[in-house]
Amino acid sequence: MRALSGNFDIRTHIDGHGQIAVFHNGPGSTIMLRADIDGMPVQEKTNLPFASNKTMADTGGIIKPVMHACGHDFHITSLLAAAETLVTARTAWSGTIVFLFQPGEERAAGAQYMVNDGLYNKHGCPIPDVVLSQHVFPLKAGHTVTRSGPFMSAADSFKITVYGSSGHGSLPQMTVDPVVLASHIVVRLQTIISREVPPNEIAVLTVGAIEGGNTENIIADHAILKVNIRSSSQKWRAKLLTALERIVKAEYLAPILPSSR
Repeated sequence: MRALSGNFDIRTHIDGHGQIAVFHNGPGSTIMLRADIDGMPVQEKTNLPFASNKTMADTGGIIKPVMHACGHDFHITSLLAAAETLVTARTAWSGTIVFLFQPGEERAAGAQYMVNDGLYNKHGCPIPDVVLSQHVFPLKAGHTVTRSGPFMSAADSFKITVYGSSGHGSLPQMTVDPVVLASHIVVRLQTIISREVPPNEIAVLTVGAIEGGNTENIIADHAILKVNIRSSSQKWRAKLLTALERIVKAEYLAPILPSSR
């Protein structure tokens, strides 16, 4: 941003990696353009010269490969291009533009963290009249699209811990196996989209991770499911969340406790 113009008022380290660059260009509205900048714990295996070979510790301290697997490199590039274009064309418009680079989007927390860290007071960001952001979409090069109403889906993420009763693998009757229980939940959750949501309604349910146990001959005492739900209306978002809770509770009540055998 400094290379584009010496007239940017740049504020960095907003709750870590957050950054704004403010461009004042006379009287007028204040517009904020926002791009997310974080990555995903995915190894980039393209072998391209620009492929990421970075690693970092996650919130649990585990070192994982990271890459821009959700289009955020494109978002960064787009915002830089917008900044370059608007600075070059500054005689054609007036007002204030805030270029905001936001971390933590994948955990649905980065925007709030920047606000909590004093984005609009301590860091001196002008309060915008309008906030605009964008997302990558598979279109022909050189094309953009817009429409009124919902366009991208809402996203809800859940970490579900299923508790069992641990024991040795040779005595399964003395245990409640949370891995088996979690597996049944995974299968049943697939019926929400296929049997409860109308074909003309857009909804997605993904179990992105299942974690349980540490060795092959010990039945664990708990298992963890990480679930992501995408919905395109408030009505069906509510129905999806209700169905998720119903199925998890029903499957959790299904096993017979060892003391009852």
